[in-house]
Amino acid sequence: MNDESGGVAYRIEDLAHRSGATVRTIRAYQDRGLLPRPERRGRANVYADAHLARLRQIAELLDRGYTLASIKELLEAWDAGRGLGGILGLVAEVDGPWTDEEAARISRAELEERFGGRPDAVAVAVAVQLGVLEPVPGDADAFLVPSPQELSAAVELYAAGVPLSAIACHLRELRGQVEHIASRFLEFTTEHVFARYLGEHPPSDAEAAEAASLVRRLRPLAQQTVDAELARAMRLFATRHLSRHLAAGQLPEKSESVRAVEVAAGTMRAVERLVGADNAAAFVTAATERELQARVLDHLTANGVHHGIVDEMP
Repeated sequence: MNDESGGVAYRIEDLAHRSGATVRTIRAYQDRGLLPRPERRGRANVYADAHLARLRQIAELLDRGYTLASIKELLEAWDAGRGLGGILGLVAEVDGPWTDEEAARISRAELEERFGGRPDAVAVAVAVQLGVLEPVPGDADAFLVPSPQELSAAVELYAAGVPLSAIACHLRELRGQVEHIASRFLEFTTEHVFARYLGEHPPSDAEAAEAASLVRRLRPLAQQTVDAELARAMRLFATRHLSRHLAAGQLPEKSESVRAVEVAAGTMRAVERLVGADNAAAFVTAATERELQARVLDHLTANGVHHGIVDEMP
């Protein structure tokens, strides 16, 4: 129905239907001061387009991770004439893609072909759990691949002989370390760059626009820094590792390190529950090899420091 000014007037049930919120939620927002009270007309409460717009603003901010308390403060700034354009622009900049890589779609058949042609439901489930694959709603035989580069790396490792269970374990370990790096980078930039925009009150439109510009400029720096440091570390450790074995007259032979060992029955049952009976042996082998590699690196590092190798490097 229309109100006296020509605008649309809603009953609370109509407003709930148009906004996607429930009647109970609308009343809760009113009680919290997030939503203006309706106009009283006789025995009926009447809502206007402004109420619908406000509900949509609240839903958008909730989707972006804001709490109701912070949303109330932002809306109060809006009502005071400060505007939400700058804030929403900054939020959109932070929520935007942090990579130029585009997601791809892959069928289950294509996935199996890239990994040796054999179905492996356990490996697929683990990949979904890790977010390497995302199910496509309504299509059980298709997946979305958020990072085709990450999937390609897994394909290459598998083709080189690395078991899927070992690849998954490595990704879990790597992800924890990378998330720590990302967290530290955000703490660093917040302390030295963005602290002035994070006061007790929301920034003005001009301040928010300036902060959004800084986000665009700083976004690639974390990846550039990690790429450079990873290249430096790989060159350092790979050179040491190769030099050590060349000096000994031979490269390590895998056959010499392989021995038949007994694993406690309770341990094997726990591994089988974790990765499945078919993958248990590969999991134990990969875990053992990873531990040996870590110890070799520790030994090389200690040996290099002992012989002054680090001091000799540019």
